[in-house]
Parts: sequence; C-alpha cells; structure tokens
Amino acid sequence: MSHELRTPLNAILGFSEIMIAEMFGPLGGPKYSSYVRDIHASGQHLLDLVTDILDLSKIESGKDELQETMIDVPRLLQAIEPMVNARAETGRVELQTHVADGLPRLQADSRKLKQILVNLLSNAIKFTEPGGGVRLKAFCREDGGMTFQIEDTGVGIAAEDISTVFSPFGQVESSASERSHEGTGIGLPLTLALVEQHGGTLRLESEEGVGTTVSVEFPSVRTIRWREEAGRSSRSIQAAGL
Repeated sequence: MSHELRTPLNAILGFSEIMIAEMFGPLGGPKYSSYVRDIHASGQHLLDLVTDILDLSKIESGKDELQETMIDVPRLLQAIEPMVNARAETGRVELQTHVADGLPRLQADSRKLKQILVNLLSNAIKFTEPGGGVRLKAFCREDGGMTFQIEDTGVGIAAEDISTVFSPFGQVESSASERSHEGTGIGLPLTLALVEQHGGTLRLESEEGVGTTVSVEFPSVRTIRWREEAGRSSRSIQAAGL
C-alpha cells in the first residue's frame, strides 16, 4: 500500500517541480505557472496525509518498532529549528526555545522525537495569529523524567473540544479565529501515538482566545542521568550489605 500510494504521488511532485523551475523552457502563460504550483501543493498535502495515515496504521497494528539511540537533546532541537523557522517567519510568529542547563541525554527514537516536536510546533504556529508567539521549553522534572513543553498565544480550543482533536480526522474550527486552517486532522492523533509508543504522556491545556500549552512527558527511565544515578545508588546499597 505504501509503495502503491507513494509512487504516483512522487511522480506528480517530481514533474511539477520540473515545470515550476521551467527546466525545459517557459510554460507559456502565467496561469499555467499558477496551476502547476497548485498541483505541487496539493500533491505534497496528499503525500503528507498518506504518510501520516500509514505511520499511524503501523503503530496501531503493533508492527512499528522504536530505533532507540542516546539523544543529545540541545543538538536535536537545533536540527529541527530550520524546519519550523520558515513557517514562523511566514506567519509572522515569534518562535523561542528555552533549554534547561545540564539537560541529560534521552533514550528515544530520534526520527520520531523530531516528528513529535515538529508536528506540535507546526500546529502551534499555524493556529497563532501574526504578532503572537510560540515557545518551546525542555527541562527535567523532579522525578528525573524529561518534559518538552510548547506554549502558544494562539486561538485556543474550548475544553469540550479537546477530545475531538485527538481523534483521527477530528478538527475544530475555533470561533476565536476567522481564518480557515488547512490540515488533515491526523497530526495530533499520530503525535499522541508516537509519545505513548515511548511510554510517555501528552497533556494539552487550552483556553479560547488565550492560547494552548502542550506537554510531552517522557518517563525517568529514559533519561541517562537518572539511570546512572539509580545504578550508583543500587551499587552503594549492595556494597553496604543492605
């Protein structure tokens, strides 16, 4: 299914990119240029939807495995900045990142952690009006676990609608915004599934017209510092004969 869906979509994107660049000569009219850009944008949107659906299906079927590594969190956050900075600049949204000092390494799937954070940051930017702000914070909790928190000053979500945004294809049109926000309705359910795959939790707090805060909490067993300290404590107890 993945091959059958992606192959024609990649052909559409590839040929439309050639036409946009006019690699073999001009298209012959401004309307054609507009049409081919629409084709490319629609193809990319459809490919993103297909990819999200396949990823979610793979997780739900239990056939998706984590490729875990020891992640340098500040370095990973630097890597995803270019992926979301352009969107923030286009939407005239201020994007800030605050990383706690001495943050330990995190045992997780690097690609999926990037996917989690990019999904949440892109969502926050999309629903924040020009002149607003989005802030990403990374810190360790008292129990040794690590939290990534995304705060925005966007349109917000009514309390009764929060459960809807976590259901596949569930979308809410906020009364606080007159804009029509394009989306697939699959991003948050996929993000939730990726977080839970790591044994973590995702919490969303929101108020219409004020903003939204999303917290991704990884358990303490995934932070290297906590595991090292726990190991040293265990060895000390054994050495004392307790």
